Amino acid sequence: MTLTASTPRDLADTRLTLTHALQRVGFAFVEGSCMRPLLEQVRALDDWQAFVASWDRLEPDAYLASVGRYRRRRHAVFSAERTGLVRREAHQPHYQSLKYNPLQGDIERWFEPMAESVSDGATLSSILAFTRDFFGNLSPDTGAWHIEVHQFRIEALPGEPGQPTPEGVHRDGVDYVLVLLVDRTNIVSGTTTIHDAEGRQLGSFTLTAPLDAALVDDARVFHGVTAVTPEDPSLSAHRDVLVVTLRSKARTS
Repeated sequence: MTLTASTPRDLADTRLTLTHALQRVGFAFVEGSCMRPLLEQVRALDDWQAFVASWDRLEPDAYLASVGRYRRRRHAVFSAERTGLVRREAHQPHYQSLKYNPLQGDIERWFEPMAESVSDGATLSSILAFTRDFFGNLSPDTGAWHIEVHQFRIEALPGEPGQPTPEGVHRDGVDYVLVLLVDRTNIVSGTTTIHDAEGRQLGSFTLTAPLDAALVDDARVFHGVTAVTPEDPSLSAHRDVLVVTLRSKARTS
C-alpha cells in the first residue's frame, strides 16, 4: 500500500488509512509529504537539519568487516509505556538470533551510542512518540515497548555496491518496524521489497525523498533492500536511514 500527497485528507484519515493497510497487508509506504505532518502533529521538527547532519558522525560497522566496509551506524535503546514519556535506556548490545539474522545472529553486537543531542532532540522525540502511538493502536494489549533505534549510512563505491540488508530478505524478530529515509545522495537503486512467508513478493517501493517511510508488521511480512550504487562514480554516494523497531516487553528476544 502506498500513501501519497495526491489525495487530500486530514491527519485522522491518514492514520486510519495506514492502520487499515497494516491490518490488511502488513506494510505501507508513506511519502515524506504525508509523513511530515503526521510527525509534526506530535512535535515540530525544529532540529531536522542537525538531525540529518548527525549521520556524518556515524562509526564503521566493524561486524561487517568480512563482507565489506560500506556500513556506518549508531544505536540506542528506549522504553515506552502506552502513554507518557519515551525513555532512553542504558547503552546495550543489539542482539538477533540466527533465526532472524543468519549472517550475524546469536552474537551481541555493540555499536557506538547515538549522540544525546540526537536522542534528546525534537525530531527523534516526535518519531518515537508517533511509532509508539501508531503501532500501539495496532497492538492494544501491549502495555510496554522495548524500542531500538539505528542510524544507518550505506556507502557505495565504484565497483563496490553498498548492501542495506546484507542478510537478504528477512524479518527483524520484533513486532513492528519503521524505516525512515533521512538523506539520499548520488545513489541508484535501494528498492525495498516486501514478501510473505512463502517468499512471494507483495510489493516494492524506493525511498527517495526525506521522510519517505516504510511501516512494517514484522510478525507478518519479510523485507529486504536491493544494493545501492553510485550514480556518478566520481562523487561520494550514500543512503542514510533511521530504523526504529518495537517489540513488546512481554516477549523474549
